[in-house]
Amino acid sequence: MGRPKVAILSTVGIVKAAIEILDREGEDEFTLSRVADRLGVKTSSLYNHIRSKDELVELIREVVVEPIDTEAFRRLPWDEAMLVWARSYRSAFAAHPNSIKLLSTRAIRAPIVLQMYEQEVSSMVGAGWPVEDCVPVINAIENFILGSALDLVAPTVMIDTDGRSDEVPLLTKAVKRDDGKRADGAFEIGLTALIDGFRMRLRSFVDSFDDRS
Repeated sequence: MGRPKVAILSTVGIVKAAIEILDREGEDEFTLSRVADRLGVKTSSLYNHIRSKDELVELIREVVVEPIDTEAFRRLPWDEAMLVWARSYRSAFAAHPNSIKLLSTRAIRAPIVLQMYEQEVSSMVGAGWPVEDCVPVINAIENFILGSALDLVAPTVMIDTDGRSDEVPLLTKAVKRDDGKRADGAFEIGLTALIDGFRMRLRSFVDSFDDRS
């Protein structure tokens, strides 16, 4: 038999299979051998398209973050852009919650992700942020976003006081006021508080600089 006219393996196909394994089976099942099994090839065949598992992780990262809106930093003030970015970031990772631990515990090297951060830092520095404070601010917001992304796939009712309402009456009342949008409400309250706090921090930097001038 001659060679097949269409390659049975590609980088795109490998990444797609890896994401499917992560989404359906979790990080523990994400191995190169498992990806190869899913594609019906030998593990060694993957190395014709990727150099290592680390490279595959970065390719997965590029796919997961692709829906994140970074263009907002080109058209909006830094704080308004951060709100748009944070909401789209949460949605992107909520679509792949099993990727959160994998991607948040490995160094970021994917070029498109580095460019995302470059846009953010550029916007912040242009607004007056000291450059050395930009990444810590971004990381603080990201930590909140990733926890909130997991909250989206958690049960609607996380605090169950059934059978103990007499012991915790105020808590029971607070839980019963939940309208089914607990995760969204908590995210918006937290995000607004974070951005408001960082606005105040930036204002203090600017005022301090003006006082020294």
